[in-house]
Amino acid sequence: MMVELEKKDAGKGQASLPAEGMLPEYDTQTLFAGRREIVIRHAGADYRMKITRQGKLILNK
Repeated sequence: MMVELEKKDAGKGQASLPAEGMLPEYDTQTLFAGRREIVIRHAGADYRMKITRQGKLILNK
């Protein structure tokens, strides 16, 4: 699914390259695959993204 800069596209499809003016959107169920924490690598550094007990996301370096 893709997110347009001002409005969401209601359709859900497989990940694809974003069109101009569109941003990729990822579902946490897909990213976390049943886990509570994942590691994201950015510019040589590892960041941990965690789902809290309240269902919120926290990103730590």
